[in-house]
Amino acid sequence: MTSSDTVIDTVIAALRSGHDALAATVSSFSDDDLARPSGSSEWDVSEVLSHLGSGAEIGRATLAAALAGAPAPGRDFMTSVWDRWNAMTRRLRADGFLRSNRALTELYESLDAETRANLRVDLGFLPEPLDVAALGRMRLSELTLHAWDVHVAFDEHATLAPDAVPHLLDGAPGLIGWAGKPERLDGERAAVLVTTTEPATEFTLRLDERITVDSDLPDKPDGTLLLPAEAWLRLVAGRLAPRHTPEGVATTGAADLGLLRRVFPGY
Repeated sequence: MTSSDTVIDTVIAALRSGHDALAATVSSFSDDDLARPSGSSEWDVSEVLSHLGSGAEIGRATLAAALAGAPAPGRDFMTSVWDRWNAMTRRLRADGFLRSNRALTELYESLDAETRANLRVDLGFLPEPLDVAALGRMRLSELTLHAWDVHVAFDEHATLAPDAVPHLLDGAPGLIGWAGKPERLDGERAAVLVTTTEPATEFTLRLDERITVDSDLPDKPDGTLLLPAEAWLRLVAGRLAPRHTPEGVATTGAADLGLLRRVFPGY
């Protein structure tokens, strides 16, 4: 088994553990639970589940099309799925999420080793098709962050699923430029040394005309940020409000959490 094979397998395993954990919670929800405000400021819990469920339905159709050698579903299909889920009651959204996300997870699990290694999936909006590991990591990011949106409605100290964090951390450099808003720096420029725990990593966050991260560590950073890896991922995703920030996060110099929260407002 190659390291690439291992990545694919562990991503799919994380999709399974993430589904099982969220499904166990959702299965116990009352109608009042589904109506609670979620960690996503504009959605209640049922709307988060609607987003995850409709995304799973579209994701499954896209993966199935690639397996069949057919074109990816188009915009009209996606719009029809979103419209149907938006029209559901809260209970139907919860029940639909359980079915839809389970079906997507099972489809990933059904892929044999050759398919996991060689299949390429055209999403229709990226420059080139994705391999299964990249596609699975995209879904894992969505599932993990929105699962947090659900869990934090009931526990303000909720954290991201540990199985998912290493995979999402690997994909974070590509996310930074999209998630970061350099116009909110108000002209400030800084190189921040970021140190994470669980897992332990070091990298440089560059706050400039573009927001980037890289492994070139500065001799004299403008600031330092020490925090758990899952908290870093939540910061970048706009989910590290003061009440959701774990103890032990430490900053110096230009690594001001207020500034960083403005630069990463969430999505």
